Amino acid sequence: MVLIFLYGFPGVGKLTVARELAELTGFRVFHNHLTVDLLLAVFDFGTPQFVELRDHIWLTTMNEAAKSGASGLTFTFAPENTVPLDFVDRLKDQLNRAGSDIFFVKIQCSDAALKQRISDPSRNSYHKLKNFEIFEKQRQSGNYDCLDFPEPALTLDTSTLTPLQTAEKIKLTLSNWKDAQHRQNSSL
Repeated sequence: MVLIFLYGFPGVGKLTVARELAELTGFRVFHNHLTVDLLLAVFDFGTPQFVELRDHIWLTTMNEAAKSGASGLTFTFAPENTVPLDFVDRLKDQLNRAGSDIFFVKIQCSDAALKQRISDPSRNSYHKLKNFEIFEKQRQSGNYDCLDFPEPALTLDTSTLTPLQTAEKIKLTLSNWKDAQHRQNSSL
């Protein structure tokens, strides 16, 4: 299995791009807010129980998808300071043991686009951040700079690309990446 790990600030378009990717690749979408919203029904955000269960659900779901024989899965993720610092490393180790690969894609956009998107009504169907001023305070405090990621295979700006164009670039780069990995494994 290949896990396409889409990450970036809240509001950059990760879910929208993931849905376009699903149309192009057939990969299912594991939107992080499905887990967040589930747990918010019982626990406050950031409490030890919330953090532990969110981590467990994320890791278990992706591991089971890998073990199921799925060809791919797209995970949307906004790094923030309640995520355990070793989350990405544990996910990589777990998927590596399952014979799966992670394809990291960083999604970003201009502040002007972000300001407009964060307040978009489409975000109301999940417990998503909907206030740019709160986002800006969190960004200034370093809330989103808490995790180290491997060098992304691709960094895309969704303020200059449509969601479909973004998804097409991801699909093409993923195909080339998989071909290069296959060639490398064949030469060993």
